[in-house]
Amino acid sequence: MTQVHVEVVGFTYRPCGPFPCDADRSCGLTECFEKEKLSFAFPALKKALEEKYGEKVSVELVSLDAEIPERIKKIVAEEHPPLPFILINGAVVPVGAVSVPKISEYIEKAL
Repeated sequence: MTQVHVEVVGFTYRPCGPFPCDADRSCGLTECFEKEKLSFAFPALKKALEEKYGEKVSVELVSLDAEIPERIKKIVAEEHPPLPFILINGAVVPVGAVSVPKISEYIEKAL
């Protein structure tokens, strides 16, 4: 049973965070190392969160490549989050990048 819904919102061809990949892997992901695109980081993030939380968490990519959903336009207009941004159960969380440790902090709070 899903208790927490995580959405990653952004353009798939854009970077997965504000900083370049480095050997420290502070984001907690290795599969997408040096690719620095959301299209590579999202599947790695989804796999990592599903392994860590199982059925308690669902993970979805909200791609802005083709169109921007109205609810996302509203969030951007009101909160001005940098892309990509993370929603936990529909609320913006101040993560600022695709990062397993940072996103996990907010998942833990929501469980």
